[in-house]
Amino acid sequence: MNSELKKNDPEKARQFFADKMAFTTGPVELARTIKQGGKVTVIDVRETEDYRKGHVPGSINLPHEQWDTLKGLNKDDLNVLYCYSEVCHLAAHAAVQFASQGYSVMEMDGGFDAWKAHDLEIESEISGSKGAWKRREAVAA
Repeated sequence: MNSELKKNDPEKARQFFADKMAFTTGPVELARTIKQGGKVTVIDVRETEDYRKGHVPGSINLPHEQWDTLKGLNKDDLNVLYCYSEVCHLAAHAAVQFASQGYSVMEMDGGFDAWKAHDLEIESEISGSKGAWKRREAVAA
């Protein structure tokens, strides 16, 4: 196997990175957009028990078994999706399904692991009542 780096076609590189920027964002950029009141709806596609332990502030939990409901998605906003980590493809699979239903979608690179690694604010639900946010904490890297 040859792992040598080779010069690439600048036009193909330009197109690749333009496409990447159009459909992905990083956790720092998403946090800034949320803080500035940007028109985004953040959708966490992880399992409900993981969402309750901690999630991006203001995000809506939509685990795989509920994707058909489209609960929380907004056709007037950009819907930013995230899952567990950089190797998790749940958000990408959800993006395909939601985009095919007419929703504007983007994936947050690195998932919730990347959010935590950047010491960004986390909401967690520690009471049994749905939607009751009892604690906000900063997570150390």
